[in-house]
Amino acid sequence: MAGIRLSGVRKSFGDVAVVHGVDLDITDREFVVFVGPSGCGKSTLLRMIAGLEDITGGEIAIDGRVVNELDPKDRDVAMVFQDYALYPHMTVFENMAFSLRYRGVARAEIRQRVEQAARVLDIGHLSQRMPRQLSGGQRQRVAMGRAIVRDPKVFLFDEPLSNLDAKLRVQMRTEIKLLRERVATTTIYVTHDQTEAMTLADRIVILNHGRIEQIGTPEEVYETPATVFVAGFIGTPPMNLLPVKLGGSGQITLGDRTITLPESRTRVIAGMPDVLLGIRPEHLIWHTGGEPPLLSGHAVVVEPLGSDTLVSLDIAGTPVIARLPPRLVRKAGEAVLLAADPENLHFFDRTTGRRL
Repeated sequence: MAGIRLSGVRKSFGDVAVVHGVDLDITDREFVVFVGPSGCGKSTLLRMIAGLEDITGGEIAIDGRVVNELDPKDRDVAMVFQDYALYPHMTVFENMAFSLRYRGVARAEIRQRVEQAARVLDIGHLSQRMPRQLSGGQRQRVAMGRAIVRDPKVFLFDEPLSNLDAKLRVQMRTEIKLLRERVATTTIYVTHDQTEAMTLADRIVILNHGRIEQIGTPEEVYETPATVFVAGFIGTPPMNLLPVKLGGSGQITLGDRTITLPESRTRVIAGMPDVLLGIRPEHLIWHTGGEPPLLSGHAVVVEPLGSDTLVSLDIAGTPVIARLPPRLVRKAGEAVLLAADPENLHFFDRTTGRRL
């Protein structure tokens, strides 16, 4: 088992910089997920750790040893790719055993390791099948088994579920979670799917344009997003972000409505000239009287989901989504009055995008 340290890691393709000085410490046996939109540098960073991509600057250390100049085969990492990369002319057993045979491992030990990995992944009954005879989920299990038999210091997953259909992705997420309990190895998992990141990770590294926006547990990045980008990326639907004007005595103006904040929230935004108000759809609740509503408007789109309903409305030209109990709003055009606990309001500097 091993920890990983990235120090000032940079990558450029010619004059184009794609990774900008990444610093990151991953502890032994930790499951870390790199997440971000396409082109943010997450797969490039993973490939540099694996040794499949040269680094332009900085240092990568695995288990305390700098590996910048080491070939991939000498880094003691195992990688699971998006496209499975199975040998079509080999059986499941042969695919899983190939890397061990290449390293000259004794035949008896190869069989023991392959059979043990097959039991963990519940694919022992498939050992004599060819890849073309397997489903997508079964092929991905074989690819994972091929990594497990090597007993590496680090597992690297590069968007392993992106080729699967929605139902199978959910199933495989559960399989990976169970595998994590059975084989506790330092793991880096790359995905563009924030649901995968939230459900699998010990910690999430959110990347944007080759830079780290935030590092934290799933709860931390969801409950206290560090930037506007994180607020809009993490969460389904994402956080609503609305421009507000600040007044005196803890007041903010949103569209044609003025709201007075409690002192605990007023201190956060005191003296800021340009502020974005953030609130998650599930923190907008149906207004039942008492204090004036936080938001009011008419439903533009109503999406019943069974357990709840997504209601879209327009607030002073800014679209807002609320996650409400079913049947409160049934169709577009109905009046919507919404309230929120002030403690669930987030504020961001509109100029820098940083959390206040």
